[in-house]
Amino acid sequence: MIEERYAGLTQLGRTTALPASPEEARLERVANPHPQADYVVRFTCPEFTSLCPLTGQPDFAHLVIDTIPDAWIVESKSLKLFLGAFRNHGALHEDCTLRIALALVELLAPRWLRIGGYWYPRGGMPIDVFWQTGAPPEGAWIPPQEVAPYRGRG
Repeated sequence: MIEERYAGLTQLGRTTALPASPEEARLERVANPHPQADYVVRFTCPEFTSLCPLTGQPDFAHLVIDTIPDAWIVESKSLKLFLGAFRNHGALHEDCTLRIALALVELLAPRWLRIGGYWYPRGGMPIDVFWQTGAPPEGAWIPPQEVAPYRGRG
């Protein structure tokens, strides 16, 4: 029997097709089992893909999302499907990165969230995009993202 706190989830524990677009994706949340604690949850997506909105060519990024939850945590399968839904979505690097962050903030209302979008180069120049909701709570341990800047082959 499924615990009551998981009863409203629609994707976990069943076959779920990859959504065709971020608009069709459904981010889901569950109650934070430790809402009194300031702990960091890190999601790393080293193979994020979207499309250039002008050329249709693929863009690739290494995303790192750090959050200090409050009442809610994101259900990870729904996050994977949401991120995967960008693979056929045309948007600039800045738009993809911020759209993901803002969707999570709207869903979760976390104490703190930051995202690092480390985009691989197109046209010879990588574009990295960083955003956070504000200062993290005092005393919270925030590890560095430690994604090396793009250096090419040498």
